[in-house]
Amino acid sequence: MQYLETVNTDFSAIPATGRIVGIDPGTKRIGVAVSDETRLITRPLPAINRKSWKKLLSDIQAVIAEYDAAALVVGLPLNTDGCESSMSTEARNMAEKFGLSLAIPVFLQDERVTSYEARKRLWERGVKPEETKQFVDSEAAAIILTDFLERLRQ
Repeated sequence: MQYLETVNTDFSAIPATGRIVGIDPGTKRIGVAVSDETRLITRPLPAINRKSWKKLLSDIQAVIAEYDAAALVVGLPLNTDGCESSMSTEARNMAEKFGLSLAIPVFLQDERVTSYEARKRLWERGVKPEETKQFVDSEAAAIILTDFLERLRQ
């Protein structure tokens, strides 16, 4: 997997403690999640409606500031066979822009099938199908972040 220069691959760039924010990039909404300071638990936050890059950057900066985040993780939507898709390119571009714009390290995390897993989790918690749409992106972001934290612990 080839990473852009501004997207970090060196976990030593992350401070030993502190929250990490994860996002699930989409064309209309960006799912958002945050870890606790010990990086054991993740929780979804309200999704961000995607309007413009400037607004998205401002919204992500606000989340990072509110939670004093030490890093940002961007979900990388690969096809199930591991190949890149058009959304993979979009996610890489987004991660690169965040890497240039933020004072914290930015990482990419494979997010294959996280939306399916997110829908399953919401269904298991009793969320009505008509309400799933408003929660699925941030639930997927929480899964992406959990997967990243597992990678970080290894």
